[in-house]
Amino acid sequence: MTRRNESMRTIAIVNQKGGCAKTTTAVNLAGCLAHDGASVLVIDLDPQAHASLALGVDPESLDENLYEVLADEGGAERLAEVVVPAGERLHVAPSGIVLSALEQKLAQDRADSRTTRLARALDALVEPYDYAIIDCPPNVGLLTFNALRAAQEVIVPVEASHFAMHGVQKLLETITLLSERLGIAPEIRILPTLYDGRTRFARETLAEMRERFGDACFDTVIRNSIKLREAARRGLPVVLVAPSSNGAADHAALAAEVAARAPVRLEAAPVAEPREIVVEFRDAGANDVRIVEFRDAGANDVRIAGDFNGWVPDRGVVSSTRQEDGARVWRKVLHLQPGTYAYRYVVDGEWREDPTNPERVPTPAGPRNSLLVVR
Repeated sequence: MTRRNESMRTIAIVNQKGGCAKTTTAVNLAGCLAHDGASVLVIDLDPQAHASLALGVDPESLDENLYEVLADEGGAERLAEVVVPAGERLHVAPSGIVLSALEQKLAQDRADSRTTRLARALDALVEPYDYAIIDCPPNVGLLTFNALRAAQEVIVPVEASHFAMHGVQKLLETITLLSERLGIAPEIRILPTLYDGRTRFARETLAEMRERFGDACFDTVIRNSIKLREAARRGLPVVLVAPSSNGAADHAALAAEVAARAPVRLEAAPVAEPREIVVEFRDAGANDVRIVEFRDAGANDVRIAGDFNGWVPDRGVVSSTRQEDGARVWRKVLHLQPGTYAYRYVVDGEWREDPTNPERVPTPAGPRNSLLVVR
């Protein structure tokens, strides 16, 4: 299907952690973009329908919502029918609790059919929009897969706290792995939220966030503001309720930063003449057996995940360990057909590149995967 809104920028707001201001970001970024003159469509993919409510739309009063668009193979053309106005130049495709049944409804469908429903619906839109902002549920499931397939950009709101920082790297790795499996490469950016600059802890956490994520971190910081909650209760973006508040100023700055920066598609750099990396290889009666080893004196658990096992650590892998020269050695037996495989080790729960393998391929979130070539 030819995309009718060629210039529309589709941005997914994603975080599997609740309470990080995901819906607040989606609604108020959309509100500020519309206030600045852009035409914006908010896609409410959360069955809780908080984005719909925050834009003054009561999901209980509607006969149809996104479920009718996504549940049927031919529902893509129906997106325009469920869209409702939420302000000047601002529309919302509302959600409802019935959306939580979508995964079960589509359980027997092909994977490519299940995860492209939203992308096809957006491609079928006749109404010209400058932006589509997708508010995702607080988990990485079928609805989030649909958002990632549809989006060119991903914004990850991250609360300036220790636990949020601990989880965001895992989330980025998850998004990267999903992106690879889905064959997409969205630009991923980090947005600091719920920031209280009066505390040293928050300032130190923000500094750590900027150091860790560099240019992938927005310059804009969203401060804690009671006006954001008051605006959501009134069903309006904060820029219309309290235009002089910190919440309005911060989201206006975010909208300006988004508008000023065109999305950059991250492409995997070509790898010239990759070499076959086999720490140890033995013919065990079949020519598709590869044995790799990882050694680390301080590790307690080492697993391997890659294209060869669906990125599920140690699935289909025969593993054993031994002690050698004071270090523990993990031995992984892989049954691989000739081809090229991206992979990483999972060392005590942390995803790492293979330290013995210089061949790497970049990923959209920054961390690189190791590359194994079987000839």
